[in-house]
Amino acid sequence: MDHYAYWRRQAEVAGSGVVERTVGLRGPRCVKVESDPGGVTVWSAAVEAVGLEAVELAGAVGRFGLNEFERAEWFARRILRDRLAGDEDGVGWGRLTQVELLPGGVRRDCARLWERRYELLDELDRLPQQVVHGDAHPVNLIGREGDDVVAVDWEQFGVGPLGFDLGYLVVSTEAAIDELLAAYQSGSQERWPSDAVRRGAVLTAAITVVARAAWSLRQDEPGDHSERLCRLDQVVAEAARQAL
Repeated sequence: MDHYAYWRRQAEVAGSGVVERTVGLRGPRCVKVESDPGGVTVWSAAVEAVGLEAVELAGAVGRFGLNEFERAEWFARRILRDRLAGDEDGVGWGRLTQVELLPGGVRRDCARLWERRYELLDELDRLPQQVVHGDAHPVNLIGREGDDVVAVDWEQFGVGPLGFDLGYLVVSTEAAIDELLAAYQSGSQERWPSDAVRRGAVLTAAITVVARAAWSLRQDEPGDHSERLCRLDQVVAEAARQAL
């Protein structure tokens, strides 16, 4: 039930109302949750989409991390571990080391991260654990309600390491990590040391972008994941340097 892909989590989040009054990020008001033999349908209030800058989103996820909850059994608790376990069922990240379009340094860093993945996951586990949206991409952070951002798609909501949601913004926006980190720290009132937040964000971003690039090589339409990996080469290199 705490697996990142637990199929009923969206309904659990909506039905509980747990994120309807949170600060930083909040969910839309749940109208009703319907179950039938075919599955679960969640009806929520409509959200008006507005254009939100990456730094505003970073500040919002910083504030969101200040919320405290009584943790339900259906909270996701090991998003990256579960994802990497799926990679181990295949060929891991090995094919990335053979892609000639990737710079040699990127390929070496990918190999190093895969080799040290368990130690990096252990390091993330040692960071402060906080509430996370779990899929904090701009496509899911779409509205505004007062000073807060209205977010949808809470399928991976739960508990994760400090900087987790920020790491997803590093991957999914064009903003520099330093800019996003400053906004996050402002939003969180600098509750946690900046170097710890950065470490969590860098590790989350690096593991995520490399895993997605590796996954894309097995798809008929790989998309832009390899290009995104190259764009974030310095973030991946930062993670790899500290994986020595």
